[in-house]
Amino acid sequence: QVQLVESGGGLVQAGGSLNLSCAASGSIFRINAMGWYRQAPGKQRELVAIITSGRNPSYADSVKGRFTISRDNAKNTVYLQMNVLNPEEIGVYYCYANIRVVAGYDANFWGQGTQVTVSD
Repeated sequence: QVQLVESGGGLVQAGGSLNLSCAASGSIFRINAMGWYRQAPGKQRELVAIITSGRNPSYADSVKGRFTISRDNAKNTVYLQMNVLNPEEIGVYYCYANIRVVAGYDANFWGQGTQVTVSD
């Protein structure tokens, strides 16, 4: 079993910054990709940023230049530094990981989500 535990959400004023983190634990053999998805009220979950095991990042066009994803392989942790936030980015941010578990297969896992609120 694998668990993803997020932290770092909260309330910030428009133009402000937040840093999210997500730590994976459990029956992990290798973590492949890790990333962050956002679900705004009434909308589908969408990819914000993802990073491979080789630390190659990809971003949604809307966050390029403002958000930075990084990972610490030794800690099984992924981070998302979010700068110049705007109210359109309100939502629940979910950590995602594709993991090779000890049993020998790859599976997708999700965190419980952390709320990000941006005030005008």
